[in-house]
Amino acid sequence: MSSVIFTLADLKRILLEGSGAPEGTDLEGDILDMEFSDIGYDSLALLETTSRIEREYRIELDESRVGDATTPRALLDAISAHLTARAA
Repeated sequence: MSSVIFTLADLKRILLEGSGAPEGTDLEGDILDMEFSDIGYDSLALLETTSRIEREYRIELDESRVGDATTPRALLDAISAHLTARAA
């Protein structure tokens, strides 16, 4: 099975498609280690984001791991770990 890579650009695209950009948010900056709440995304926006990721990539993410992901880096790590395990 081929390996699928999920990047920060993918995450930004899905965030913008699902929730838009909160006023005053610059997703082009260095956001990897910023809390989602600090860049304007609440838990409802993240729920929509993970739902979109699951549909687009045809995966089911671990709810507890995704729930603990408070930064883009942590969410990317959770998604990448799932995709890597699925490819193995």
